Amino acid sequence: MGDVMTSEAAGGTEACAGTLALTVGYRGADFCGYAEQPGQRTVQGELRRALEVALRRPVEMECAGRTDAGVHAIGQCVSVPLVEGDLVREGRRLRSSLVALTPDDLSIGPLYRAMAGFSARFDAQARSYRYRMSCGPARPVLAWDHAWWLRTVADLDVGAMDKAAQALVGEHDFRSFCKATSAHLLEADGRSTSRCLESVRVSREREAGEDLVVVDVRGNAFLHNMVRIIVGSLVEVGRGHRDAAWLAAALEARDRRAAGPTAPAEGLTFVGVDYVEGALLPWA
Repeated sequence: MGDVMTSEAAGGTEACAGTLALTVGYRGADFCGYAEQPGQRTVQGELRRALEVALRRPVEMECAGRTDAGVHAIGQCVSVPLVEGDLVREGRRLRSSLVALTPDDLSIGPLYRAMAGFSARFDAQARSYRYRMSCGPARPVLAWDHAWWLRTVADLDVGAMDKAAQALVGEHDFRSFCKATSAHLLEADGRSTSRCLESVRVSREREAGEDLVVVDVRGNAFLHNMVRIIVGSLVEVGRGHRDAAWLAAALEARDRRAAGPTAPAEGLTFVGVDYVEGALLPWA
């Protein structure tokens, strides 16, 4: 991880002198997801434009977890290879430049330095997500654009949902909780649909004066739509349509048709990512 390498993004043959790690947040409503797509507004596209103006060169980058259209983030990590000329920059000034160059729905948090070869994606130890829901006929106000409004559901049985969720903790084949087309692509490529969840918790929270049901999920990595399918399935339990045994059976089936619906994107937020202690040092 610490070996010096050349970087095409850093100018073709110039040695990579380290890595910039940015903490990024965004409101997903007006983005077509994180990853760049031709003719679409994306988080990566906006970041690339800002970074290339600030660093005055082409850049490459990796993120801790690509999010779908409409999904939010408050603790996304993006890594960018650096060249020698970048190291003389002050972190404070670079961050100020990036803030000025990015739109209002994209937030630039603290900047860090890491060793050459550090990858926001491949060096991640764990990722955390939170899904928010608002129940009942009263339209959510401040949570409107980042919570799933279950307007016809007076309440959810949070205890039953949390109990059912514990069947998902540990290392399992989560094929039932992966978008079917993505699972087929992984299978064709010889890659696994097994993941390890450290925790899944369902609780009631009060945020900005509004009562919400939240699902917090933490794991080593996630499949396409995995958290949203988990939430959609847990809502079936919370509404009394299914029991805890059904969720365990859906997991065991390894078939997308066995699990519940995919919850809407707007309720999901990428909360944060963990790395080995000492891997990231503040860029003063």
